[in-house]
Amino acid sequence: MTASGQIASFPKSVRIQASSDFRNNKENGERLAKGCLLANWQISPTNSSSRLGVVTSRHLGKAVIRNRARRLIRECFRLHKKNFIRKIDLILIARKSIAKYSFHDVEKDFIKLLKKCDLLSKDAMPYHSKQTEKTQ
Repeated sequence: MTASGQIASFPKSVRIQASSDFRNNKENGERLAKGCLLANWQISPTNSSSRLGVVTSRHLGKAVIRNRARRLIRECFRLHKKNFIRKIDLILIARKSIAKYSFHDVEKDFIKLLKKCDLLSKDAMPYHSKQTEKTQ
């Protein structure tokens, strides 16, 4: 179950797993930091789908904290990938401050970061805001 109350899936087709992909993205892609996230991205060919790689190093804390950070980042990606302007390979690196953030704080940083990179549509807003608008 996710923050949106839905059963989530994160299939292998949308994951970046190979170390060569991470290295290629770091060497040839663009980079920007905002809040609790640092992003490396590269535009993908049009026939592929957007993919996500998540990096959580040990400086964040114990495994529980690192796993939670990965879950939060994956959920943000899953909820907003339909709003991407173009297909990208996105690597998000969690910063130490993510340990004290709630899902909504991480989602806000995610949206601000991708809007600043011109990867997310300008009308994208946090998922929680969308839900409250529908009920009003």
